[in-house]
Amino acid sequence: MSIRHGLLALLEHGPRYGSQLRTEFESRTGSTWPLNVGQVYTTLSRLERDGMVVQDGEDEAGHALYAITDDGRAELHTWFERPVDRTSPARDELSIKLAMAVGAPGVDIRDVIQSQRRHTVQAMQDYTRLKAQAISAVEKNGARARDDVAWLLVLEQLIFQTEAEARWLDHCESRLIRLSAAAAATPEATPSPPAPQTRPRTGSATRR
Repeated sequence: MSIRHGLLALLEHGPRYGSQLRTEFESRTGSTWPLNVGQVYTTLSRLERDGMVVQDGEDEAGHALYAITDDGRAELHTWFERPVDRTSPARDELSIKLAMAVGAPGVDIRDVIQSQRRHTVQAMQDYTRLKAQAISAVEKNGARARDDVAWLLVLEQLIFQTEAEARWLDHCESRLIRLSAAAAATPEATPSPPAPQTRPRTGSATRR
């Protein structure tokens, strides 16, 4: 997740201070990826160091405001135009867990799969319920409600992701069942009987 680009996108709408950026970021994404103020200000410091934001005075309450620069705006637009790189996928804890569970002593990988499937299905149901609420908000407030539209898109991505995860878990379980059946059907190799030994001849043949 690119926090820096998310903050730049919010700053393009005008100067903001740290807590305001955190609140707007979480509102736009439905708190799916919560931030703390420390993360926000650390990222702002790096953006300021890179010339992408500058401090722009204070508001009436004395909060330091940050504004996007031309370099920051160019970086943001490049980010929007550039596809997300999938050549180095992020580490996925579930994939790593199943990979490590294969052959692990005392671990039944099918139990791991079934436990995860229950959690995944529950998450999918929760996301679907939230999606219905988001659709109602969009229908009520119209496309002008940017946060509601953004949250709806995030929810739909999460639903697609959990649906794919559930299908993958089903596939993993089927794969394990097929492999177990194949292993059971294959007879264990039996050692070959030793080759008969030829006794060495002793003496010479008797002539008649």
